[in-house]
Amino acid sequence: MAFDEVRLPLRVAYGSQGGPQFMTEVVSIYGGYERRNQCWSQARRRFDARTGIVTAADASVLLSFFLARAGRARGFRLIDWGDHTSASDGRAEPTWADQIIGVGDGIKTQFQLVKTYGSGGVSFVRDIRKPVAGTVRFGVDDTEYTTSWSVDATTGVVTLSQAPDVGAVVKAGYSFDVPVRFDTDRLQVQADTHVVNEAEIPLIEVRV
Repeated sequence: MAFDEVRLPLRVAYGSQGGPQFMTEVVSIYGGYERRNQCWSQARRRFDARTGIVTAADASVLLSFFLARAGRARGFRLIDWGDHTSASDGRAEPTWADQIIGVGDGIKTQFQLVKTYGSGGVSFVRDIRKPVAGTVRFGVDDTEYTTSWSVDATTGVVTLSQAPDVGAVVKAGYSFDVPVRFDTDRLQVQADTHVVNEAEIPLIEVRV
């Protein structure tokens, strides 16, 4: 699957609206009870970038970006302004101890960045595959590490030069993007005013 490590231009992305979606099969049985089957372990987000198109200049930027992505063919990065950092509110400046991403076993040297959401005693762990380069901070137990580790900004995998001790708590903080693609192959632009006439510009999260 083609994916370009570029962001939807920030001015256009700033007006985008959307959020997470799951897929759940619900079967009604006798007595009005239900059986529910969660088909996806990870949510898939949908957005509409139409509200970010305010001026003809915005439309021109979007048109160039859309053509370069060949419509639905190529994925790209999107900043979700409502949830784009490891902080609990999704917007505050990240700190190195924001999220627990693993526990040492004395052998493992690679850890996937994750963000944990919780409510009512139930937790949801989201894989973070597209951290923003230069924003990731990392540490073990009570100590932030400034050396001896690296992160792949295209996968969200942190690699240490030495495995953490057994039981050591591995932590990280970061800003991140959502991997998405256009969910349309058609973008209609009015020739005389260069205004985008589509009712919506749908974006959908892709698995990477």
